[in-house]
Amino acid sequence: MTALIPTPPSIPFLGHVTSIEKEVPLRSFRLLSEQYGEIFQLNLLGRRSVVISTVALMNECSDDKKFSKSVVGPLVQVRNAVGDGLFTAYKDEPNWGVAHRLLMPAFGTAAIRDMFPDMLDLAEQLVLKWDRFGPQHKIDPAEDFTRLTLDTIALCSMSHRLNSFYRENSHPFVQSMVDFLIECNLRANRPTIVNSMMVGTTAKYEQDIKTMAELADEIIADRRKNQTDKKDLLNTMMYQKDPKTGETLSDENIRYNLLTFLIAGHETTSGLLTFCLYYIMKNPEAMRKAREEVDEILGDQTLQMGDLSKLKYINAIMRETIRLSPTAPLRVVSAIEDTTIGGGKYFIPKGGAVVINTITAQRDPAVWGEDSNDFRPERMLEGKFEALPPNAWQPFGFGLRACIGRPFAWQEAQIALAMIIQKFDFVLDDPSYELEIKQSLTIKPAHFYVHALPRTRKLRLLATPSTPLSSSNIQQIQQDVAAGLPAVPGVEAKQPLYVLYGSNTGTSESFAQRIANAAASYGFRANLGTLDSAADHLPTDGPVVIVCASFEGEPADNAAHFVEWLTSLKDRRFEDLRYAVFGCGHHDWVRTYQRIPKLIDAQLETLGGRRIVPRGEGDAGGSELFESFDEWEANLWKVLPAEYHTTVSESPASGIEVKNVDEGTSRAIGLRQNDAGLGRVIENRVLTAAGAPEKRHIEFELPAGMTSRTGDYLAILPSNPPRDVHRAIARFGLSSEQEVLLSSSGPTSLPTGKPITVFTLLSGYIELAQPATTRDLRALLSTESSESTQQALQGLADSYGEQVLGRRLSVLDLLEQYSDIKLPFSDFLSLLPSMRIRQYSISSSPLWNAQRATLTVSVIDAPALSGRNEPFLGVASTYLANLRPGDKVQMAVKASSAAFHPPQDPKVPLVLFCAGSGLSPMRGFLQERALQKKGGREVGKAILFFGCRHPREDYLYSDSDLKEWAEMGVVDIRPAFSRAQEEASGCKYVQDRVWHDRKDIDEMYKAGAKYYVCGSSKMARGVKDTLTAIIKEETGAEDVEAAAMFERATVGRFATDIFE
Repeated sequence: MTALIPTPPSIPFLGHVTSIEKEVPLRSFRLLSEQYGEIFQLNLLGRRSVVISTVALMNECSDDKKFSKSVVGPLVQVRNAVGDGLFTAYKDEPNWGVAHRLLMPAFGTAAIRDMFPDMLDLAEQLVLKWDRFGPQHKIDPAEDFTRLTLDTIALCSMSHRLNSFYRENSHPFVQSMVDFLIECNLRANRPTIVNSMMVGTTAKYEQDIKTMAELADEIIADRRKNQTDKKDLLNTMMYQKDPKTGETLSDENIRYNLLTFLIAGHETTSGLLTFCLYYIMKNPEAMRKAREEVDEILGDQTLQMGDLSKLKYINAIMRETIRLSPTAPLRVVSAIEDTTIGGGKYFIPKGGAVVINTITAQRDPAVWGEDSNDFRPERMLEGKFEALPPNAWQPFGFGLRACIGRPFAWQEAQIALAMIIQKFDFVLDDPSYELEIKQSLTIKPAHFYVHALPRTRKLRLLATPSTPLSSSNIQQIQQDVAAGLPAVPGVEAKQPLYVLYGSNTGTSESFAQRIANAAASYGFRANLGTLDSAADHLPTDGPVVIVCASFEGEPADNAAHFVEWLTSLKDRRFEDLRYAVFGCGHHDWVRTYQRIPKLIDAQLETLGGRRIVPRGEGDAGGSELFESFDEWEANLWKVLPAEYHTTVSESPASGIEVKNVDEGTSRAIGLRQNDAGLGRVIENRVLTAAGAPEKRHIEFELPAGMTSRTGDYLAILPSNPPRDVHRAIARFGLSSEQEVLLSSSGPTSLPTGKPITVFTLLSGYIELAQPATTRDLRALLSTESSESTQQALQGLADSYGEQVLGRRLSVLDLLEQYSDIKLPFSDFLSLLPSMRIRQYSISSSPLWNAQRATLTVSVIDAPALSGRNEPFLGVASTYLANLRPGDKVQMAVKASSAAFHPPQDPKVPLVLFCAGSGLSPMRGFLQERALQKKGGREVGKAILFFGCRHPREDYLYSDSDLKEWAEMGVVDIRPAFSRAQEEASGCKYVQDRVWHDRKDIDEMYKAGAKYYVCGSSKMARGVKDTLTAIIKEETGAEDVEAAAMFERATVGRFATDIFE
């Protein structure tokens, strides 16, 4: 008895068309696989298909006796250009057999080896282009790899040079091909009657086909005119006879196959190379190993054919890349006769279409492990690749219709990858970039840009969002870089100072900007950049100041390459280096607190560097982060000018100049986070009862192309509350609509060079509510004011912790309280840190809606500790609370730690601990499990320990989602109510409920559960202490031993997400 194949809800006539994303259908297939499991069925405009996504099912469908390639959907549309070419021929078309028999020898081992010189020639053209354009040039790897692979297939198989690297723009063939393939996808998913009505689109489609055909005809005509004895693909097609039938290919079929090779022969390989570059750039250890292998085998010598077989790690990188991102990710087969798959579980009728979702099957945790989504080339080495189950790795198809050009593509890609690693280091144009996909018939990374730095010892700091490059200074900067000089526009020659940061949330970058901004006043020329921009190029001609953070013991996204490179060094190459390090961290991560700053500081010393000042530490979990930095920075500026004999200005300027503008242009705020986009508010509603601390549910439509995983963050770029903006405007006697023009003597996050209204400036670019720092107090003391004000400020400085931090007094609070302080507006701007993004855990699952995300947030509106009559308003929560449906918001999805995602296997039990808005990620976890259960998948038991005040005040989602999921059997909820303990088994806090239900905790652990905590550090410590107490009770161990046992028992099974 076979089982029913699950299918999503459908719409009459349209079927599941609306369930599939138009731009990147692959994302929808992935999410449907997560929800419905190894197999599901779709109806797309009457075409029924079964979709499979596991290795076991893919292996069963890779049997030429049971299944044959099915030319359906977009491939039918592709036939409009390539007819019965090798890739799109129907199984009963005779031309496929003729062409296949003729062309197989042309892709044999000997023939491919003979193509090596031409492949090398074209790869050298790519390297030469990147070298000549220089490190400040923003490279689109997909575009340049397309030039490379198109030229390679044309030269090696047709002896025809397209000279794409000598063109300013891509070859016309490329753009026509891209548009053609996209339209093929769209046409396949539109009703025929709709296609017939789209006259303009059809005309463009037909023109693209004509443009591509013209190139094929040009190549054929050129060969007839200039005949050669070269045994290339073109000669084979034009003049050789089929050994079986004695036939030759018709001119039409020659054209079809030429176009097939020009399209398929370059599009997939360029995608492979682009994905390779992305993955090794995002995985510094893999980049380091690849570089070491290339350096050992090639050194400075030109690549030789014999070297390719020695490049084992490069080969593993390519295998792992095309496992994670097969450039042809979906293919369709059809059953030759009635059959079953899944060990007889699922019935497939004769002619029934099966879509093999290769990209999901090649991430099957049953074969590739729980880390199957991770890039790990080592899984392809030491016999592991050869030991894989049959058809577990299948990026090139299978059997008779497998890719005929695989050896060609592999050799071509090996050559290119080895050569660019030999010649360049790479830096992301946007350090926060995460993989985005663009899809036609194939896939490639979208919006992926890099800089290529020739592998020398000269520093090449790239422009950051704080130091933008304009077209007017590009040429001069390239000249400076070529001369080995620091690249900072508009700064007169002084002693160079290099300020490098590693930052995810903006705090470390803000500190780095403060140092860079102050540098001119101390006689230094500041160069600001990410740590990654200095990987392999750390300068020694000036002091290097590093500000960085640890994120659960790992470097920031824009510091990972630097850390990997630095820790790989063994010699004492930095004996001429003078450096200083300040680290940011959070003391709740006891095992990894300050790990990265400590590591960088110690490694630089080991490699010969000398500290300028002792390493500084700032604790974001305490109250003295900014004070700690102020003290460290003050000491830095005492030491640096003395050591480098620079001239210090008697009255250090702010570095910011403000000019009033009489007539301004329209105001606009540019994105200050490179990966941010504009999302749209769909819903914003209150979850709590009147009188209870407000918590809200906010639903957003994500920016186009932005994706998330369950457990990720949504980073929001907020604005200051209008009330506080108007306070600042009134204090300086300005007007909201008044426009100013800012300029700066150093790197800054403020918008320079264009008019901006005072309201926009104060609203979106600086933190008005940030407590004043000791540096701020010193600046106010140095500003003209009355004697009584001076005494009051000095008193605040002497009791800083209690009187300023404890009361959260901001610079604006002080300026209002002491109105006689004559602080210029420009100095006010320079004192305040730039506006930071705020990260909130997403409270939804992409299985619910891939284009949307929800937040569950606490709104901070509390009595002001400063003594003001007005309440203290949280910047981001107030901003979010005031959003209305339709409002646009700057946002970006940020990945959470690798551990804070649901297990890939939904059968793994979950134990969730949270309080208040800490429910946010847990709601996403449970929503995902509920949708998987509705899809027919088996889900493991989940227990939710949730703390709040009162069941009728702030028991979030208790009458909606949580109630529904509990009734479904998805979750067992164990609440704790701090103001209604009698309704929660006498439990006041989460840790009380954990102790009360400790037998269940123990049973879940034995069942293999994973544990997740989200909430304040106090709550998290309480949960951890209670779990440790359970171990003590179970084992009789003492405190220290029990704590050690807890650490051992929870390795890989306990994840935390702490917020303050």
